[in-house]
Amino acid sequence: MSEGEFHVHGPHEHEVEHRAQHGDLFAGRIAVMTAIFATIGAFFGYMGGATQNDALLFKNEAAIRKTEASDQWNFYQAKSSKQNLAELGATLTSGELQARYQKEVDRYKKEKDEIMPEARKLEQQSKEAEEKSEASMHVHHRWAQATTLIQIAIALAAITILTRNKGLQYISYGVAAVSVAVGALALAHV
Repeated sequence: MSEGEFHVHGPHEHEVEHRAQHGDLFAGRIAVMTAIFATIGAFFGYMGGATQNDALLFKNEAAIRKTEASDQWNFYQAKSSKQNLAELGATLTSGELQARYQKEVDRYKKEKDEIMPEARKLEQQSKEAEEKSEASMHVHHRWAQATTLIQIAIALAAITILTRNKGLQYISYGVAAVSVAVGALALAHV
């Protein structure tokens, strides 16, 4: 511009100059909140994966114990069959042979009495592991819900920057707050 002339700035030039000097505070705040949301989302995602793995481990443990219990019950059934045959032998014989069969009946009965509690214990362990698996899956679903909600909050924050809509900004914060509440429920195993 030459010395004798003056120049009138347009309103947009002033806004552009102001943003160049001071930055876009609105976008900056939303960007910081988005980074915080993403950090929270990463934590929720990690916890969701961890609880899902726990659920799978408990489910596997339940299957192993159930198989072991089944093996014990099969062993119990085999002893019962042998006991029945020995009882039949004791009924059909007499004397020394009958006494021998009666000893076998007593032995099989004793062996069955030792097998039964172990089979029941394994069944109980299987049931407990199954319950732990279901509880972990419930918590996993809570973490997944919290993760989904925080991702929605991040998307809303991105739209907020583009539209500069203050109402959308508060909705984004609200969804994030609900996400944190659901995450707290997951943390409390509720």
